[in-house]
Amino acid sequence: MTGIEVAIDGIDGPAGPMVAAVAFGIEPGASLALIGESGSGKTLTAKSLVGLLPGGFGARGVLRVDGRAHPLDATDAAWRRVRGREVSLLLQDPFTSLSPVHRCGPQIAWTLEAKAGRRLPKRELDLAVAKRLAEVNLPARVARAYPHELSGGMRQRVAIAAALASDPRLLIADEPTTALDASNQAEILDLLRQLQLERGMAMLLISHDLGLVRGRTDDVLVMRHGEVVERGATATVLSSPEHAYTRALIAADPVLALDAERPDDALGNDADLGVAGRAPLISATGVVKRFGLRTVLDGVDLSIAPGQVVGVVGESGSGKSTLARCIAGLEREDGGSIVFDGRPLAPGRRSRTPEQMQIVFQDPYSSLNPMMTIGAILREALGVGGRRPDEVPAMLELVGLPADAAAKRPAQLSGGQRQRVAIARALAPRPRLLICDESVSALDVQVQAQILDLLGRLRDELDIAILFISHDLAVVRRIADTVTVVWQGHVVEHGSCAQVLDQPSEDYTKLLVAAARRDTTGRTTVA
Repeated sequence: MTGIEVAIDGIDGPAGPMVAAVAFGIEPGASLALIGESGSGKTLTAKSLVGLLPGGFGARGVLRVDGRAHPLDATDAAWRRVRGREVSLLLQDPFTSLSPVHRCGPQIAWTLEAKAGRRLPKRELDLAVAKRLAEVNLPARVARAYPHELSGGMRQRVAIAAALASDPRLLIADEPTTALDASNQAEILDLLRQLQLERGMAMLLISHDLGLVRGRTDDVLVMRHGEVVERGATATVLSSPEHAYTRALIAADPVLALDAERPDDALGNDADLGVAGRAPLISATGVVKRFGLRTVLDGVDLSIAPGQVVGVVGESGSGKSTLARCIAGLEREDGGSIVFDGRPLAPGRRSRTPEQMQIVFQDPYSSLNPMMTIGAILREALGVGGRRPDEVPAMLELVGLPADAAAKRPAQLSGGQRQRVAIARALAPRPRLLICDESVSALDVQVQAQILDLLGRLRDELDIAILFISHDLAVVRRIADTVTVVWQGHVVEHGSCAQVLDQPSEDYTKLLVAAARRDTTGRTTVA
């Protein structure tokens, strides 16, 4: 018997059952997508198949690999003989799976030697590492680089090389492209598909992005509240869903389209005057930022008026997050000027005040203190803004959270709830500028839509300016008034969302738009 068979009788957590019975099979060379919103149980399902469930969780059932049975409640020692050799897990963030203090080559070599069960001669090992890097379209010199010296897409390729170095029969890819721009997302998933077919390897792909699943997987399971509510061929389920929940997921997917809904049509706005002729709240002019000999920003201009949402898009390494950090004072620009409400700001954090601007980061789990309750986190932020601690319930209500959330810790909340807390914390000092740096990229499509709607409502109610950094053009299209396209530290195009995303004039913008317009096969279409 060949292929993968999974029979999960259930997964229990500290508070009770988390995942009901789940059964599926994956043939050699085939791929299965597992989709669902945050908290649906898809990641717990994946981790149960490699023996990596969090403390306090337990799984019942069996994993069969080519007929060999592996009980899901086996000891860690037993899982170590399976993990990496028969089943490999590719995580969302390569920084999680790659050691930041070791070069990339040795990290691939560890897997090769673990598979061999012995130390390998250096020359043999170097050749094997180079071969694995070439397999993921990376040059041999990457072996000498540290993960932080590589772009996001290159880091994920190294993580893929390490995950596949042991020639597993099953690869579990858990949101492997969430933090990447559209072009890198497509390249990584197409690479995984190619390697999977070449090796005759089964793949379980976990994703909240229906556009990426479409055309790159054979079958799909849709999970909700720990149960599979729909299954079938990917093309059939995504084109003709039977379950109401699947239809809701598809309706919430913000795939870029020519007739996409816009909150406001900003076409015709003067970029320098902002919204309805209002003077800019923040203006960055000719901003230059260097890291050593590398110029990351080279003469970038940007302005945002009160009540305006300005999107900044570009691929990984384009400089968009560095621009946001310079505006926030977290990086010191090397040239140019940043003016807030008519007053020049000196480089660095000292010239900024909490009432001027705040940042919402991509991962709220990393930015929220796991040891503090939500109430304590918000009371601290309110104190920074000179506000009373008894305003915590009002802050929770502002972002659509119940008052009892104040007694919980971040780990007790879903991803979307944690991001709402992060937004509430950022708004506590009453800033006039909110900087959102990839603040919805790690969320599933339904929660993503809810957070975008929340930001739009807050913009209207508070008359706040928003700088929205994203690699997802469809998300920017949904929330922003204008969009600035950054490439290799330069602004290559700027204008209303309708103008730039419907009728891009620059070649680079056309490539980004083409990568975002995914057709029903999952491949990109040319604009």
